[in-house]
Amino acid sequence: MKFVIVFAALLAVVLAAPTDVEIVKSESDVGPESFQYAYATSDGTNGEAQGKLKKFNAEDEAIVVRGSYSYVGDDGQTYSIQYTADENGFQPQGAHLPVAPQV
Repeated sequence: MKFVIVFAALLAVVLAAPTDVEIVKSESDVGPESFQYAYATSDGTNGEAQGKLKKFNAEDEAIVVRGSYSYVGDDGQTYSIQYTADENGFQPQGAHLPVAPQV
């Protein structure tokens, strides 16, 4: 389910791009217990992710996703985000993102 949400969000970002932007790379491999994909557009946006089914016990399982994406902002700077999405939620990291204090 998380994969569908993440994939739909990324697809929405790509589809919302200006019409003069072209997809220059689109790769995917989806299996019953894992997936991976990568994309790039002519405006410098790109991303990739890999997901794998993780079994926590006999009844609980979820897809753990690791990936990254980058884009060129309105200020001309490239912003990059690396993330993990697992049983602890979505955990993004990027030089421009605030860092939560360690407890």
